[in-house]
Amino acid sequence: MAHINLGKYNQLKVVKEVDFGMYLDGDEDGEILLPKRYVPEGCRPGDMLNVFIYLDIDERLVATTLDPYVQVGGFACLEVAWVNQFGAFLDWGLMKDLFVPFSEQKAKMQKGGRYVVHVHLDDESYRIVGSAKVERYLSKEQPPYTHNEEVEVMVWQQTDLGYKVIVDDAYSGMLFKNEVFTELQPGRRLKAYVKKVREDGKIDLVLQKGGMRKVEDFADTLLEYLRGHGGFAPFTDKTEAGQIYDTFGVSKKTFKKAVGDLYKKHLVTLGTDGLRLV
Repeated sequence: MAHINLGKYNQLKVVKEVDFGMYLDGDEDGEILLPKRYVPEGCRPGDMLNVFIYLDIDERLVATTLDPYVQVGGFACLEVAWVNQFGAFLDWGLMKDLFVPFSEQKAKMQKGGRYVVHVHLDDESYRIVGSAKVERYLSKEQPPYTHNEEVEVMVWQQTDLGYKVIVDDAYSGMLFKNEVFTELQPGRRLKAYVKKVREDGKIDLVLQKGGMRKVEDFADTLLEYLRGHGGFAPFTDKTEAGQIYDTFGVSKKTFKKAVGDLYKKHLVTLGTDGLRLV
């Protein structure tokens, strides 16, 4: 006998059709309704469907073919749809909003605000809930990464040091502000490279990989910088190597190669006062 994975995708068999949708075989959890509006065209009893399972307003299991922004066990930056005397309700892409009780909020959530939360099953009520107390849900294990390894990060919050990020939906990491040349909003997902794993399990990261790919990656960073600074960067052939390093964390050689690369692709023009986006 198999249990349904609540708050996740499940492969379930269609057992019967009714006026208001299809019933799916939830094994020992019984039959689960897929409401009519989510039934794929041409669907028949006997078909297998990949559906997301959550609880409806009456706390019954219900299926949907919509894709939520996050599954149970994951982190996401979500907008508050409404607030009541019990907590906040966040839009996570489904008909029923995700509940974040006041006890799981760091600061009181405001309607229209966006917050990074972890989604999990509440032990007592078996409901799907969110928590802004993100640290509690990050892995305490030592991360398994090596130097220069590529990872996916989600920006979590800005601090005086730089940006705290969540690495591969599991670990705590940091992008230092002297190595980031564009503003990063909470919730943004991007590729990063492991600089080092510290003894406390936290990970120092950079957005450019060392070695071969450095020029291509830095060319992308330079484009981001230009877009974030009105399409202009006051750097020329005569700019001191130290000034380039202080701004971008790369050598003058890498900088010049990247500029040459962008110039060849007709993405920038070179002036006596600096670089301009085309």
